[in-house]
Amino acid sequence: MTPVVATVIGDPCGIGPEVVLKALADGQGRRDARTLLIGSRAALEKTRAACGIDIALRAVDTAAAARFEPGVIDVLDAFALDPADVVFGQASAACGEAVLHWLDTAERLGRAGTVQATIMAPIDSTALRLTGRLEDLDDLQPAGSWLLRVSGGLRVVPIAEHVLMRDVPATVTQASVLTLLRVLAGTLERFGLRRPRIAVAGLNPHAMGPEEREQLGPAIAQARADGIDARGPVSPDAVFRQCIEGRHDAVVSMYHDQGQIAVKTAVFEGACSIYIGLPYVHLSIPHGSAYDIAGKGIAQHQSMAAALRTAASLAAGHGFPGAPAGQH
Repeated sequence: MTPVVATVIGDPCGIGPEVVLKALADGQGRRDARTLLIGSRAALEKTRAACGIDIALRAVDTAAAARFEPGVIDVLDAFALDPADVVFGQASAACGEAVLHWLDTAERLGRAGTVQATIMAPIDSTALRLTGRLEDLDDLQPAGSWLLRVSGGLRVVPIAEHVLMRDVPATVTQASVLTLLRVLAGTLERFGLRRPRIAVAGLNPHAMGPEEREQLGPAIAQARADGIDARGPVSPDAVFRQCIEGRHDAVVSMYHDQGQIAVKTAVFEGACSIYIGLPYVHLSIPHGSAYDIAGKGIAQHQSMAAALRTAASLAAGHGFPGAPAGQH
């Protein structure tokens, strides 16, 4: 059966709905999967009119009611959002509440197997905090998951996400590294990579320090004993370039910025992020809501298009899009 990819439209006051509609109007991800949007049809219509996007939308009450007819995008109108609360470029608590509800709906559908992949379009932390229900954006990350960033041939997942630099060494333990290596290897194999080659970046310059000797080295040795092709620790000033050149299939970085700088330098406009460790495919976009250009029709949608293509291809069992035959 053709998989269903459900996309949360993002913050209606930002560029989320615009990049979603532009990517879908270009046909992205619609060859390998059926498309369902989770959001407000009224908000989408407002964006469609303001940005001059030629696409037809139909509201449905439940995911089961989606008809997936050619030329029409079904929208699961899952929250009673007043269109008056959608003002381009202005954060609002109402839109923040709507986004939280839409994300909960997407996770519920994904975990239930009703949809095979979900995507989170750009959201804004200000609107979410105005709801009083969110302290940190990390709270949006599904439990039991890690964030794998994909930028061209570079795939990077960090041990520590939004952690103060002084606290990073405490997160680098044999247990945390080994757990992530096992999850990452299993995920990449499920996505079509045969015995993926995973490099572990060092924490210290030239990968020479106590963390490398006492934590990373033993974790890598155990992973190799388990049959995982784990390498390293590799000097962090070289490992990302090596991955881009095809010497590794993925890199475990030690902390957020160590890997993100490489990812955003490689191919920023076409990058996307995949939450691994979940029973379904879940992606997000590596940029925000860009309130300053919302509703102007000038937002670039390459990352949204990449997310739609990647979600559809992975959910359909075709591996990473654009990968050479036999090595997805």
